[in-house]
Amino acid sequence: MSGTGNNRHLVFAIPGDLDTLSGGYGYDRRMMYELRLLGWTIDHLQLPAGFPDPSDAELAETALRLAAVPQHALVVVDGLAFGAMPQIALAERQRLRLVALVHHPLALETGISAETAVKLRKSERTSLGATRGVVVTSPATARTLVAEFGVGVERIHVAVPGTEKAPPARGSGDDALQILSVGSLTPRKDHATLVSAFGRIADRPWRCRIVGSDRMDSTCAHDLRQQIVEAGLADRITVTGEIADVAAEYDRADIFALASRYEGFGMAFAEAMVRGLPIVGCRGGAIPDVVDESAGILVAPGDVSGFADALAGLIDAPYRRRDFADGSLAAGHCLPDWPMTAATLSDFLKDIG
Repeated sequence: MSGTGNNRHLVFAIPGDLDTLSGGYGYDRRMMYELRLLGWTIDHLQLPAGFPDPSDAELAETALRLAAVPQHALVVVDGLAFGAMPQIALAERQRLRLVALVHHPLALETGISAETAVKLRKSERTSLGATRGVVVTSPATARTLVAEFGVGVERIHVAVPGTEKAPPARGSGDDALQILSVGSLTPRKDHATLVSAFGRIADRPWRCRIVGSDRMDSTCAHDLRQQIVEAGLADRITVTGEIADVAAEYDRADIFALASRYEGFGMAFAEAMVRGLPIVGCRGGAIPDVVDESAGILVAPGDVSGFADALAGLIDAPYRRRDFADGSLAAGHCLPDWPMTAATLSDFLKDIG
C-alpha cells in the first residue's frame, strides 16, 4: 500500500465486488477514476462481502485489513460497510483519518425488521461519530444524518452523482409504449408496486422492461417474477436481470417508472432525465430533490392507485408526455457532470485533518 506523504493519497475501502452493477458501486468506481485524473493516488481496499450484515469472521478480517493501513492515512469507507463496523471505527478513529461515504443510511433500508433497523441505527450513529468527515450523495441524506444520526452539518459534504451527456431518447416508435424501470430487484426498489400498478391499467397499450440485478435478494427476485405471472402480465413485462450497458434501454424507452420507497440520490432517475424521459416515481428520500416537478409525477411510496393513475395519465395523453419530456430534458441538463462532482469532493478531502 502506498505511503501517506502525498496529501492527495487515499485508501478507498469498499465491501464486496467493486464491479457490482448498482448505483452505489458505480458511484464508487467513477469517483476513484475521476479523483485519479485530478492527481490523487488511490489504493482500493476490498473488504469482505458480507456487509451490511457481516459475520464475526468478516468483522475480524476487516479489522485486520484496516490495521494494515499506514498511520494517519486518509481512508474513505463505503457506508455499506462503515455503518456496520462501529467497534472497528472507534478503534481506528485516532490512528486513521476516517471518512464515511453514505449513499443512504442502512437503518432506512426497506424490508429489514424493526429490530435490525434499531441495531443498525445505533451502530451507524456510533460509526459516524468516529469520522473526520462524511460524504453523502444528496442534500436529503445530509438532512437525515443531521436530524437522526447526530452528525454535525460542518462535517458533511454533499457530492451528488454526476451524469453523462447523452442524446434525447428516440423512443420505441410503437403504439404500445415502452416503459423502462431500472433498479435492482430488492424490496427498497419496490417493483412490486410497479407491477401492481400495471395490473390496474392492463387495458392500456404498454410494455415494460425491468432492468436490474436479480442476485442481491434472490427471494425478492423470485417473488417479483411470480407476481408478474400471477397477474397475467408475463407477455408484457420483461425482467432482464443485470445489464452492463443500459444506454440502449433508455434510448428506446418512452416513459421511465420506478417505485423506489427510498433513494439516497436516485441515479437512474437522473440518467432518465438526461435523456428527456417523462418520469413516474415516488416521493421517497432524495427523489423529490432530483426529479423536478416539470419532469414527471411523484406519488407517495407504496401508493399503487396513485402510481397507476400517473402511468395511465401519461399513456392516455401524448401532450402530457411531451410536456414532461421537455421538462425532464431541461432539468437533466442542469445536473452536474462527474468531473464537477469529483472536483468538489477533492477539495473536501484535501481539507480533512
